[in-house]
Amino acid sequence: MATESESKTIADVDGVEILLSNARFELMPFESFDEEITHLPDGATIAITTSPQLGIDRTVEKTETAVAQGYEVVPHVAARYVEDREHLEEIARRLTEAGVTDVFVPGGDREEPAGEFESALDLLVALEETEYEFEEVGITGYPEGHAFLDDETLRESMARKEPYATYIVTQLCYDPETVLEWIVEVRDRGVDLPVEVGIPGVMKYQRLLKISQKVGVGDSIQFLQKTTGILGFVRQLIGSRGTYKPDKLIDGLAPYVVDDAYDIRGVHIYAFNQTSDLESWRLDRLRR
Repeated sequence: MATESESKTIADVDGVEILLSNARFELMPFESFDEEITHLPDGATIAITTSPQLGIDRTVEKTETAVAQGYEVVPHVAARYVEDREHLEEIARRLTEAGVTDVFVPGGDREEPAGEFESALDLLVALEETEYEFEEVGITGYPEGHAFLDDETLRESMARKEPYATYIVTQLCYDPETVLEWIVEVRDRGVDLPVEVGIPGVMKYQRLLKISQKVGVGDSIQFLQKTTGILGFVRQLIGSRGTYKPDKLIDGLAPYVVDDAYDIRGVHIYAFNQTSDLESWRLDRLRR
């Protein structure tokens, strides 16, 4: 009979395998997209963002291309980029015809909405009223809060969006404890949607920190420093040749993956179109 220590080790190993075997890779629909997806496994699940520069139609185009190449694609239908109900109908039609069964609906980070949809909730309600249905619909979760919305507003927003959704994707976070505490708090509020934990991929520290500041990640930026103090952070940066790898996140989440109370379905990796090093790291972790 396995001891408690041995059982935990087994759970950790199983958790790592579940997280990384079922990972979702988020890419941006830039010119590098076609090259970046070639580094990912055949049939991988790819989330495609909505770009402020290129708009949502580029997301739909890249979705159609990637699906035709055999990937499972989850396009971001960002509310503030959709012009009106006619535009939404057109997007839903094209995605359905392409074979898409899963969409992610964030509010979108453009300052002024392109049309009538101010929020993700607005678009979710309108999507429900179309003739098109998707098996899976994701919404956003914020373990560290939102740069412009208070916690109470976020809680109310999730409660109103939950009936239209089938899962949650969390915003980028470096600290597994923060994510786990947030999931417990969400469960205590009666939200039982499975969670895809958003984690950074593999990239240079300097670039990752700049991205983190842009997307409004708060205290978890400090997690890279506080794990061993500032001197440890500097040693880690130098020792890793300046490259961040999400090992601590994966190891911190792994023991909880098999716990139904958390219902962690997998990781949503923010690859930032840096897939070659990310995939090398992922495969190496799975071989350990």
